[in-house]
Amino acid sequence: MTSRTVTLLDVARAAGVSKSTVSDALQGSGRVAEATRDRVRAVAEELGYRPNSAARRLRRASTGAVGLHLPATATRLDYYMNLAFGAVERAQEDGLDVVLLAPSGAAGGRIASRVDGLLVIDPEAGDSAVPGLLDAGVPVVTGERYLGPSAGPSAAVVCDNAASLTALLDHVTERGARRPAVLAPSGSSAWATALRATARSWGLAHGVEVALRTVPFAATPAEAEETTRALLTADPAVDAVICAPDGSAPGVLRAAAALGREAGTTGGGGAAAGPPENARPTGPGLLVAACVDGPATRGAVPPVTAVDLRPAAYGRACAELLCDILADRAAPDTVRRHAWSLETRASTGSPG
Repeated sequence: MTSRTVTLLDVARAAGVSKSTVSDALQGSGRVAEATRDRVRAVAEELGYRPNSAARRLRRASTGAVGLHLPATATRLDYYMNLAFGAVERAQEDGLDVVLLAPSGAAGGRIASRVDGLLVIDPEAGDSAVPGLLDAGVPVVTGERYLGPSAGPSAAVVCDNAASLTALLDHVTERGARRPAVLAPSGSSAWATALRATARSWGLAHGVEVALRTVPFAATPAEAEETTRALLTADPAVDAVICAPDGSAPGVLRAAAALGREAGTTGGGGAAAGPPENARPTGPGLLVAACVDGPATRGAVPPVTAVDLRPAAYGRACAELLCDILADRAAPDTVRRHAWSLETRASTGSPG
């Protein structure tokens, strides 16, 4: 039986329940026992049933709210807080409240009964909550594509993350770097996956061996410092470090200062880039850049060259697409692009 021929009645017969029970179970509404709901959803998936999303929205009363799912580490990162504020601001323009979902998530059916749609930001293929959210029976917009298996269509707002890292690698090379390194994030999000792949492909395309090190998705400055110290000690020829995780670049600067590497130049000598108690640099310089701009990069000494992903505008763009889908102004599988910019600063020998 194909998905074009499967009906609610087919699912009801196979599951041994009424048609109305199937409808309530799949929509997350009504008084349906959790075991029954799970059985109905399993049968529907096995038969290949796909609901008519337009008809489903017409039947469903609006709750006046949308859900926002962020990575578990989001509360520590300035980027996601700005993104959330942007999403809330845009949703309110359409009269919608934003409900922040617990990182562990809840059953998709229960969520669907409380919100009109979902924003799922930087979904990890390994996040057990995401499949249920994407198949919750309401429109979904992901911030970056979901790389895991998904039963239903979802819209997305995406950045060209390969292009942003390429711009950073090109920039440090133009500033004199010959042996760049990338501290890339771990995990299975589209952003992390794209950065790791791009570091490798850029090196192959330019005949340059990029020193690739993996750090936690939300690496702290201390973790970035430890990784950078080990990297520069083992491979002193590295003359540029591009740090991916939000807010961790100051750790790279601390490691450089501790090892006598002046940030902002590929040569030696000059004043120390770190705190006054650090000795004057005696070794070669080090260019430092970051994949995510924010207070930590702008306020560092020296200020750090970074990619401005415009998180508040990105949050607005995600919420706007969801609002457009809910109002039938956009299709449920629409993909929109979000622009970034490269902010060059003293850490790569560029004017601030």
